[in-house]
Amino acid sequence: MSKNIVHQYFKKETDGTKLLLKFKPIHRKGTQLTIRAHAEPEANELDFDGEPEELEEVLRAEGYVPVSAIEYNLYLSGLL
Repeated sequence: MSKNIVHQYFKKETDGTKLLLKFKPIHRKGTQLTIRAHAEPEANELDFDGEPEELEEVLRAEGYVPVSAIEYNLYLSGLL
């Protein structure tokens, strides 16, 4: 399987908490970062059902918006 996978990134903010999602469409897996003020980022591995196109619609309906890989990785590294 190719190592050249384009990931998709999404973000949602609720009650002072930021949820950032890195979605791997070929594997239907993802990593969700939970960012709270004055706390270390928490990472959770996720498995998704359905087609990647359907997932994007579901995420948008839940309030997620697309973001860049740079924003996700800055939060992951603790620089933001």
